[in-house]
Amino acid sequence: MRKIVFLIMATFLWAGNMITIAEYNVQNLFDLKTSGNEYKEYIPFSSSNWNYKTYGIKLKHTARVIKDLDADIVALCEIESIDALKDLRKTLQGMGVYYRYFGIANRKKTTVKVAYLSKIRPIYQKEIWVSRSYKYRNILEVKFDDFYLFINHWSSKAHPESDRIKSAKALKHRLNQIGYDKNFIITGDFNSDYEEYKKFKRKRKLNNTHGITGINHILKTLHVKTKAKYTKLKNDELYNLWYDLDKDDRWNYIHRGNKENLDSMIISKPVLERGGFDYVYGSFGVLRKSYLFYKRNRINNWYIKYSKNYARHMAKGYSDHLPIFANFLIK
Repeated sequence: MRKIVFLIMATFLWAGNMITIAEYNVQNLFDLKTSGNEYKEYIPFSSSNWNYKTYGIKLKHTARVIKDLDADIVALCEIESIDALKDLRKTLQGMGVYYRYFGIANRKKTTVKVAYLSKIRPIYQKEIWVSRSYKYRNILEVKFDDFYLFINHWSSKAHPESDRIKSAKALKHRLNQIGYDKNFIITGDFNSDYEEYKKFKRKRKLNNTHGITGINHILKTLHVKTKAKYTKLKNDELYNLWYDLDKDDRWNYIHRGNKENLDSMIISKPVLERGGFDYVYGSFGVLRKSYLFYKRNRINNWYIKYSKNYARHMAKGYSDHLPIFANFLIK
């Protein structure tokens, strides 16, 4: 009997120390206040049909995904404002999902921002300024007891690689200050493949940096390409968790029928190599619920019907990105 009780207690303690961290680009969660920074199709109560009804459906759909992720911390991309974040949190509460702590990078009035929801109390949050230009979004740094979390949303592929390198260098500067002996997780929408340096061979118009990439060269994720449990890092190298999946599964985005990945989760040497806050080998994944897909090879993104003269929200779909997640053990 004692042995059974001990096993139950040990299982409980093990589970209690396991946390899930997820990242989700929600595809433009705008509120219903007019700030002047909205995309045209998100101007509230206009002919685009962005109103109480469509906003409510967008909130419910986004909350459904987050509920299914069942994560302790969710990093978010493309949140317009603190009001939109609070409305999302309230919608989750209506579904029985409670995130006590939340924050957003709102010191710069960019059109969309990065944010987070957390069941774990953070010590602090601060913003890393990439540039004063509104072309670059601030990076959100959130410190917890056992680790740092950095949430990114780098410039899109409409811009050259030099723009993403600017964000990478700002982040790199902060990592150098903290030190590579610390536990940190870097996540977000990098608008970069986990092997972005290879993409330049097919997309030369982006290559204005002589082949140098932000995600691979600046963050030093270039030379590590094995499963996590077989990997050793040099002190300032980082590990992209996409390598812990089989190659055919390394995608969370579909563009013109091609499976790609724009979001990543990247960890430091102590997190990879059992330093006390540990990545659980093999736990990285992509949420691929059936409702997140439309027909066979299309992601069920939030649907806006565009014509020559107007755009109209059809109150259908979720996001053009699939969320990613991983488990970590706090010893």
